[in-house]
Amino acid sequence: MAGLVIAAIAPHGGIAVAELCVPSERDVAAATRAGLEELGRRFEAAAPETVVLVTPHNVHVEGSIAVIATGELGGSVEEDERTISLSCPVDVDLARDLRDELKRTGVSVVTVSFGSNRQAEASMPLDWGALIPLWFVGGRWSPPLPVVLVSPCRDLAPSLHVDAGRAIAKVASASGKRVALVASADHGHAHDPDGPYGFDPASAVYDEQVLALTRASRLGELIDFDPAFVDQAQADSWWQLLVLHGATEHRFDVDVLSYEAPTYFGMMCACLTPKAS
Repeated sequence: MAGLVIAAIAPHGGIAVAELCVPSERDVAAATRAGLEELGRRFEAAAPETVVLVTPHNVHVEGSIAVIATGELGGSVEEDERTISLSCPVDVDLARDLRDELKRTGVSVVTVSFGSNRQAEASMPLDWGALIPLWFVGGRWSPPLPVVLVSPCRDLAPSLHVDAGRAIAKVASASGKRVALVASADHGHAHDPDGPYGFDPASAVYDEQVLALTRASRLGELIDFDPAFVDQAQADSWWQLLVLHGATEHRFDVDVLSYEAPTYFGMMCACLTPKAS
C-alpha cells in the first residue's frame, strides 16, 4: 500500500532519551521514553520507506513553510556532556514533489539547502526537534530511513498549515512509496515556576485540551484555538498538529501512548494508523 501508512505525535525533549540522561534522571520521563519506544516498534511494523517530519526547531522562514532539500541531514544533541548523533539521507524527490504541491495548493513555500552548492553533497544540520524523534523512529535503522524535513511557519494562517498537511497526504499517495509522518511536538512550556519560561496555568489548560482532542480524534478543532492562548501557554506544538490533522483527518485511528509533564514542558506520544477500509 502506497501513501501514508503511519503517523505520530512525538516529543523532542532530551530528558526522554536514556543516552542523554545521568542515571538519576533516567526515570524522570519514563512514560515518554516507553511511548517513544512503542512508536519505534509500530513504525518498524508499518515498514515505511520514507518519513516526513515536521519540526519547529530547524530554519524559520518568514511567511513561508520550508522544505529541506539537501542530500543528507546530520547532527547531534548534547546534554551534560552526553551526546547522541544521527545522519540520515533526504528523500529529495519527495521533497521536491511536496514543494510543488504546496505551491499548487497556494501555500507559500521555499526549499532550503545548506553548505555545498551541489545539492547531493549538501548536508543540513539536524535539529533536536527532528533528531530526537528519529532516534526512535528510523534514524538508527540500517540503513536509516530517508527523511523529508519540513519547518512550519508561525506567521502563516492556521488553515494553511492544515492545507500543508493535505498536500503531504496527496504527495505521499502519488509517490508509490510507504510514507510515515511525524509531528515533532512538545506542548505547554510554563508548567514549572522554576523553569526557563516561568509558570502560567495556561500551559496545563492547553495540554489538557490538546490531549482530549487527540484522544477523541478531533484534532480539527485545534484550528479554533486563539493564537494568544497558544502563546500564553508557551506551546510548541500547535502548528505541527494542524499539519498532522490536514494529512490524516477522519481517515486515521488515534492511540495516545503517553502524556506527562515531568519538568517544565508537556510531552505526548500518539500513534495514528489508517482506518480499516
